[in-house]
Amino acid sequence: MPTVKDIVVRKPASQEAAKCKTWPIWTCKPSSFDWEYTQTETCLILEGRVTITDQPAGKESVSFGPGDLVIFPVGLQCIWNVTEAVRKHYDFSD
Repeated sequence: MPTVKDIVVRKPASQEAAKCKTWPIWTCKPSSFDWEYTQTETCLILEGRVTITDQPAGKESVSFGPGDLVIFPVGLQCIWNVTEAVRKHYDFSD
């Protein structure tokens, strides 16, 4: 089973960022919620701050914010802690 250590966080190249900006936008106010990825998600964070923690153990975490390209692996079970309202472009793939 994947963990937060399997999440990829990096700065995208300009061409890659341009492609991401054609994807739908998702927003979320500060909150905390459980999530399980049934598909791989790639997203470009436009605004906000998030910390993702492993579930159920909760011992490891990864944080990201504006300008980050984030890839979540299929099968990841985690807790999203949105500390600043998030706005992101996102895409799901199998």
